[in-house]
Amino acid sequence: MMMSTVRRLAFRVNPFLLELSYFIVLSLIGFFALKVSKPRPISFKLKDLDVFFTAVSSATVSSMSTVEMEVFSNLQLVFMTFLMFLGGECFTSWLGLHFFQSKVSTTERVLEKNKVIVIDHVELGLVTNNEYHNDLNPEDSAKSNVQIEVVEDIKLLGCVRVLARVVLSYIVVIHVVGFTLVAMYIGFVPTAKQVLKQKGLDLTTFAVFTTVSTFSNCGFVPTNENMIVFKRNPGLLLILIPQILLGNTLYPACLRLAIWFLGKTTRRIEFRQILGSPNGLGYGHLFSGRRSGFLAATVFGLIFLQLTVFLALEWRSDAIAGLTGYEKVVGSLFVVVNSRHTGESILDLSLLAPAVLALIVVMMYLPPDTTFFPIMDENNNSKTKGCSPKKFNIIEKILLSPLGNLSIFIILICITEREKMKEDPLNFNVLNIVVEVISAYGNVGFSTGYSCARQIKPEGQCKDKQFGFVGRWSNMGKFILIIVMFFGRLKKYHMKGGKAWKLS
Repeated sequence: MMMSTVRRLAFRVNPFLLELSYFIVLSLIGFFALKVSKPRPISFKLKDLDVFFTAVSSATVSSMSTVEMEVFSNLQLVFMTFLMFLGGECFTSWLGLHFFQSKVSTTERVLEKNKVIVIDHVELGLVTNNEYHNDLNPEDSAKSNVQIEVVEDIKLLGCVRVLARVVLSYIVVIHVVGFTLVAMYIGFVPTAKQVLKQKGLDLTTFAVFTTVSTFSNCGFVPTNENMIVFKRNPGLLLILIPQILLGNTLYPACLRLAIWFLGKTTRRIEFRQILGSPNGLGYGHLFSGRRSGFLAATVFGLIFLQLTVFLALEWRSDAIAGLTGYEKVVGSLFVVVNSRHTGESILDLSLLAPAVLALIVVMMYLPPDTTFFPIMDENNNSKTKGCSPKKFNIIEKILLSPLGNLSIFIILICITEREKMKEDPLNFNVLNIVVEVISAYGNVGFSTGYSCARQIKPEGQCKDKQFGFVGRWSNMGKFILIIVMFFGRLKKYHMKGGKAWKLS
């Protein structure tokens, strides 16, 4: 009774509020879990704001850091692994499928309870609406529309169930394969194994943590230097690159390919129905075949563009100095792929050319499903004959565009950090703040960091720490960035904001 009441209430809650509540509760649970467990240096005490910041960063898969990663104990790394897994887009979308499935199931049970329709043996997909309508007696015509609608709901429920199983299998298979490959590589390559030994990291924890972080596109790595310590291990980088793409930008295309393959091998009608009406299932990551193709082309096109610019400007730079030609190409490809929402890096971003850094900022801002779609999308009915223009409600009229909101956040942070911008302008400059804010909004995790060598007035006790630039901000600045991380994780709900504003 209690669960059914909660379920009915959940169905009536605004999806944005429901998802926001999910991430807030997940972050609070993560905060208490990290708080009660002790860090690796027992004498080290984490500040409450830094603990909450880390929990939010893990739950929103942002990988922004205010403390070094090696201060976290093995137990805390396990807690962070759960936060990243539960906050990943693939897992939350799978939860959404189950929520939608429960909603359809509830509707079906209510209709059956009220005896609106009794269906004993309907072979889904073999009875068309017209055939079903023609078989009805004239006296039952008043119920025909309701009956047909229920048949469609049952078909929909079957497709959603199958799709949920495919998504779950997709997640499990990639995690198992990814963990196996990462563990095998580190176990067999002495240089990689030596890194974990020197840092006192458990191989299993590292492999699971890195695999979950990579697939969920979080970007956290249990080492202080992120992936810089593995920059001479191109094999490990090549293992992680497919996991990055499969868990984010290429997920819709790969999911459709997996459904197509399963449909060909099993010949189940549900797979054909899923591919035939991707928009009807209400799953945001299920695209049409045409859009999936354009998405894949866009992803690889942007990677090629970035890689070309990166290699042209950084081949002889200090950022990748000391690497062989092969290591430079693989390392550059790794950075380029990570700039779209993951944030793992093998170099110091502050050493990159301004043009490359600006291009990375643009890529961090782009949503994962950004597609160059030169032909009219079948989902766009704005030009359909007889349709009236969409009317904006009051909220949509008030909302600013994402760029407008980000501008406000950047201005607020410049205000909170204004004293440091005066005293330490080489570290606290507007470009570095822009990179940090856009990175948090894109849930990427890239950061220019902080360097004591760039201080105009050197501090005698200043020590370089290998965490994000935000780690040097004031408490108010950190709190604003927490809001930006939530704002970015839920960006799909406000991407259409700002349409009421006319600039000409």
